Amino acid sequence: MINDFPQTLTIAGSDSGGGAGMEADLKTMQMRHVFGTTVLVAITAQNTLGVQKAVPLSPEIINAQFKSIADDFHIRACKTGMLADSKRVQTVVNNLKKYDFGPLVVDPVMVAKGGAPLLTEDAVKTVVDELLPLVDLVTPNLPEAEKLAGMKIASEDAMVTAAKKIQQLGPKNVLIKGGHLLADDQASDFTILENGDHFWMSSPRMHTKRTHGTGDTISSCIVAELAKGRTLEEAIHIAKQYVTATIIHTIQVGHGHGPLNHWAAEGGF
Repeated sequence: MINDFPQTLTIAGSDSGGGAGMEADLKTMQMRHVFGTTVLVAITAQNTLGVQKAVPLSPEIINAQFKSIADDFHIRACKTGMLADSKRVQTVVNNLKKYDFGPLVVDPVMVAKGGAPLLTEDAVKTVVDELLPLVDLVTPNLPEAEKLAGMKIASEDAMVTAAKKIQQLGPKNVLIKGGHLLADDQASDFTILENGDHFWMSSPRMHTKRTHGTGDTISSCIVAELAKGRTLEEAIHIAKQYVTATIIHTIQVGHGHGPLNHWAAEGGF
């Protein structure tokens, strides 16, 4: 049947270096055997050394992309990545209220691996006030979680507290990625679910600079699994395994924060 195949949507910025952003989203979705579609919000001139330039697109073309997707595809799950500034965040929010694209996963992209800001300060407030109340799952890393929760996170106990604070902002479920917490030889992530259940996921810490696009990849994998009918908890566990595999089976590309190996886990879990 037409539109019977699992279809997903990424609403994000483009990474010309191919390691993060929309490019990482589409690579992940393809590897997880779903059909990925896109709404492009911003274009970056970017490589593994950093972001050299970023240009947001007009609300008019963003709106037009949303309508094109809604008119032709059956999107079963979607995600956001880089949203640039407050005007673009609000444009995306307006469209997400207009169209039903299934469960919404938000990767609250704020800063690139090389340190370049990807979300303006005023846009953070718009994300908190307008976007997070619509969200099924938000997936901040530690610096992003600190910004959203308004607190320092220097321990696993603090991760739990921050997750609860972020959940109070509106998202049903919260996954805090603990890769920046250099407390031991494990990289531990914490998830709190809508029903109050919670769980930790750990993997051996890999001492490598080849982790560009991890946030995009884990959120895209979750979206793909949700589109295939997995539960949220199942999707999160699969995504953790997938990202771990893409880091372990590294590829040597670029001179800086290198990309993941998206086809390392071909065949799935």
